[in-house]
Amino acid sequence: MPNDLHEAGTLTLDERRLLVDQALVLFEQNYVHLPLKTAMHAVNPVQRLRVLRRRLERQTADTMPEEWLFHAELSEIFHSVRDLHTNYLLPAPFAGRIAFLPFLIEEYADERGPHFLVTHVAEQFPVDDPRFRPGAEVTHWSGTPIATAVDLHAARFAGSNAAARRSRGVQSLTVRPLRMHLPPFEEWVAVSYLDADGNRQELRVNWQVDESLPPLVDADVVSEAALSQGLDLDADETGRAKVKLFAPRVVEQERAAAAGEEIPVSAGEVPTSMPTVFRAREVRTPSGTFGHIRIFTFAVPDPGRFVAEFIRLISALPQNGLIVDVRDNGGGHIHAAEFALQVLTPRRITPEPVQFLNTPLNLRICRKHEHNPEIDLGTWVPSMEQAVEIGATFSNAFPITPEDGANSIGQTYFGPVVLITNARCYSATDIFAAGFQDHRIGTVLGTDDNTGAGGANVWTHGLLSALLEGEAGVPYAELPKGAGMRVSIRRTLRVGALSGTPVEDLGVLADVRHRMTRRDLLEDNVDLLARAGELLRTRPPRTLTITDASRTDGSLRLKLKTANVDRVDVYLDERPRESVDVADGQVDVTVDDASAAEAVRVDGFANRELVASCRKRLG
Repeated sequence: MPNDLHEAGTLTLDERRLLVDQALVLFEQNYVHLPLKTAMHAVNPVQRLRVLRRRLERQTADTMPEEWLFHAELSEIFHSVRDLHTNYLLPAPFAGRIAFLPFLIEEYADERGPHFLVTHVAEQFPVDDPRFRPGAEVTHWSGTPIATAVDLHAARFAGSNAAARRSRGVQSLTVRPLRMHLPPFEEWVAVSYLDADGNRQELRVNWQVDESLPPLVDADVVSEAALSQGLDLDADETGRAKVKLFAPRVVEQERAAAAGEEIPVSAGEVPTSMPTVFRAREVRTPSGTFGHIRIFTFAVPDPGRFVAEFIRLISALPQNGLIVDVRDNGGGHIHAAEFALQVLTPRRITPEPVQFLNTPLNLRICRKHEHNPEIDLGTWVPSMEQAVEIGATFSNAFPITPEDGANSIGQTYFGPVVLITNARCYSATDIFAAGFQDHRIGTVLGTDDNTGAGGANVWTHGLLSALLEGEAGVPYAELPKGAGMRVSIRRTLRVGALSGTPVEDLGVLADVRHRMTRRDLLEDNVDLLARAGELLRTRPPRTLTITDASRTDGSLRLKLKTANVDRVDVYLDERPRESVDVADGQVDVTVDDASAAEAVRVDGFANRELVASCRKRLG
């Protein structure tokens, strides 16, 4: 670890004061979770910022402490609310860089308690010990028992619940984005471990610094993608670093996709034009062969392209059961997350509604864009104006994701679905998991008790400033030296049976819990996928497709293919026209007086429950 990073920095005293003043604006006037966090975690970030500001007033250029101490204190105030959306982003030379050890550690548990295994070693940064390889079990971390070291790291890094904090504690042992965290103060780590033969070994590994891969979305520019962000930036930066360090195959796939070349894939894998976003393949389990699609991120600029690729990939997989795996997904574009749900269910998707904190500044922002068709914030204005009279803490709740867009395609996959989550699922991924559960799409199989519990839409300081560009008396000022800040601006609420329940700090509870095993960590999740296969086997795959639609003498003749459906209802232009009992196989349905119809929808039922739906535009 270069020592000069700890000595780096050229912030003046006035620039430090400016950063604290801007943090106060965000916490007091924008931060939607402030009432919840103050009560739930017994913290007061606003008072801490005021105290820090008072100390800065007493300092001079000669008496102010080293810059890293300022960064550490301001970061700790942001971390105190345990909200991975709300961050102080360090300036140059930290931004865009990652501190890492050239290996990854993951946790599993058995009857003897937790174990921590080395699961990946970076090929381009070889470790000078051939015994230190995947499967080595770490016992101590610089002399500290590894479980204790994880707990100490968990206490330092933000997380909305115990499972999320512990997961962050494991991850931060070896990978730390310097945009959010100061470099480690230790230059090396002494790792005590058991080798493949069970012998005790020790290895000293130096911290290193490298450039991280660039993000896919510029969150500081006014755009639909920036306004619809639900992203854990720490997880996103860490995920891109892990791709660069430990998955060079994905980097090569990304290069080939960008160049229009043939994309190299493994046996059973479906090539994708978005290899840093998806991995789709067949998996064989004791319960059968199923489709498995890993969604690494929702951080994409174009949700339409995301959904189209999602549909293409799952259509190329087995149709008798699908495992959707969103572990470690820090979120991204909320539209992408909620648009994807419709293709897995016959039910109409209700996007999660969101609320602003009622403050004069939030109202000012919404009023300016009340009639802006591109970033319409007017829906929230009436309730925010009414808050002056009734003293409401939050605005009324309305969805970010347009409901028409969330239902524009409809169901395309008819097999049973299992969703795999863990405590590193955050933000838009929390929203995706909540929607999956709230719409009863399938079983949520968690490797932790709950998801990371990041229930908010996040805006950057730069975006907030841009939204008021050109107005007089704007409280936002340009941040010095490339520093940044982010804040939870709108909180999300559940729908369905848990309607109105906030996602923040609670997350999505797993329907079924699977504890990761040693075989999972070293053999490509073999036990986890077997458990998912068991869950899929208990639910029948459905089939409902329109194989032909033709008009004759004003009547519409439909040929349907069905399986595990006992009744179909036919709608023309969303009006009910026919209801027919069916058996498995080919079904012919005729609808009279259909010459003017533009679209047909067929809903399939089993024992009076809606289980499948398909639609078709009519020429």
